Amino acid sequence: MSQEMNQDLAEVPLQEDISSEPGAAPDTVPVPASLVPHLNQTAILLDIDGTLLDLAPTPREVWVPPDLSKTLSRLLLRTSGALALVSGRSLNDIDLIFAPEQFPAVGGHGAEMRISTDSEAVATHAPPMDKELKRRLAAIAKLSPGILLEDKGYSLALHYRLAPHAERAIYEAVSLIRADLPNAPIEVLPGKCVCEIKHSGFNKASGVRELMTHEPFKGRRPLFVGDDVTDETVFALMPDMGGLAFSVGRRAKGVAGYFDDPGDVRAWLAHLLDDEKTAMESWSNLS
Repeated sequence: MSQEMNQDLAEVPLQEDISSEPGAAPDTVPVPASLVPHLNQTAILLDIDGTLLDLAPTPREVWVPPDLSKTLSRLLLRTSGALALVSGRSLNDIDLIFAPEQFPAVGGHGAEMRISTDSEAVATHAPPMDKELKRRLAAIAKLSPGILLEDKGYSLALHYRLAPHAERAIYEAVSLIRADLPNAPIEVLPGKCVCEIKHSGFNKASGVRELMTHEPFKGRRPLFVGDDVTDETVFALMPDMGGLAFSVGRRAKGVAGYFDDPGDVRAWLAHLLDDEKTAMESWSNLS
């Protein structure tokens, strides 16, 4: 974890205090033990890949450390259910990764949602991608061995971690399709060795905004941790909701601080449970 995590808590910047100038980055990062306070007043929102879990060569190869599921389950209990995973993965995929545990979640970049562990997954009025468009985009995977196609239902992802040389060719092919279909309501999401294409009518921020209107999330102060470009819409949303955002692996614009890697995030989450008393005493400095 960055040594800047040891800055005095009194120096912690709130979202609204952080400069919005281009390229601005926070100079201080709060002490992890003092980050989340009264857990009964906080909604913990967590991206998965690159945030909770280390990135893997393919989406199916990610590994969930046994202690992580236990930590998330305990935090879910301590927040009275106000913990949710926020991911580009589908809810079905999220459940497979964390099986046998299930967690509230926003999946498919905001296309679907499960508000509680015992509720049914529901779509958030996100329209599915056109089948013909999907077919054309899927054909891009034939450009090179090592390009992996992932159909998420509401989006299509082209992973090239095993074929990094194909990055330019993939984006050029996507651009040609978009030029041929200028009125197609699609959005391209560049990620870490992945090019994802989805309908433009929703994103992670719209999913989080919807989630926060439901109990037990409603009325709580959200805290979001993410790592990728697709998380930036949620970073930008946090000031409007009185929340805090933290990035992983980089200093993203508009966040209150950052973690070096997913291992630091996992350690911090576990520490919240070990030292909640200290966190509660320090929260008044953030409010």
